[in-house]
Amino acid sequence: MTKLSVNINKIATLRNSRGGDLPSVIQFAKDVQRFGAEGVTIHPRPDERHIRYKDAYDLKSEVYTEYNIEGNPIPKFIDMVLEIKPTQVTLVPDSVEAITSNAGWDTIRHRDFLIDVIKEFKNNDIRTSIFVDPDLHQIEGAKETGADRIELYTEAFAHQYGLGNKDAIKPYMECAGLANIMQLGINAGHDLSLDNIKFFKENITGLLEVSIGHALISESLYLGVENVIAMYLDKLK
Repeated sequence: MTKLSVNINKIATLRNSRGGDLPSVIQFAKDVQRFGAEGVTIHPRPDERHIRYKDAYDLKSEVYTEYNIEGNPIPKFIDMVLEIKPTQVTLVPDSVEAITSNAGWDTIRHRDFLIDVIKEFKNNDIRTSIFVDPDLHQIEGAKETGADRIELYTEAFAHQYGLGNKDAIKPYMECAGLANIMQLGINAGHDLSLDNIKFFKENITGLLEVSIGHALISESLYLGVENVIAMYLDKLK
């Protein structure tokens, strides 16, 4: 069964819009795990527009499933991850002005940089994943960095699937096939939802984990968090 990791950034966004601690990021992380999620994902950015660096530290003692911290490996981020030692760190090449993640790594161009960063994380027993576009050359490049896993950037699939184009899954299937041959673990995330997750899961061999935030939180406004998590888990069987 593919694991569901819930990205709780949107809860922090809502909290920050009014100040204070409502809704509580910590309590929400506890709840999603109690409801059956197998992981919690956060993605702190330098401007702390949603998840704050303090949240990352506070969550360490509360996440008893898999703790996944995503982000651009700038020095402050690297230091934080090495101190917290989460289950997994997912490297994402965010630009400072990006509203949300909008591209995977060029694993060929940034090969040497990624090798150095990943080596340091792995020396500290932290599983590493690289956010990549569904491109075979980038999968090959990811393998050369020493990463444990890749996270397939699924926005293009989700958009095209919503338009009725199921062939949009094909490059992801090809990349998954290559990753399996290379013994790279496969994660996926970005714009996956209750509408498309079952089709994606059924077509991606070896899918280990999906990280879902925006859609899951939005769906929960209508259907309830506990119910939505149960629905995702059912579709991921």
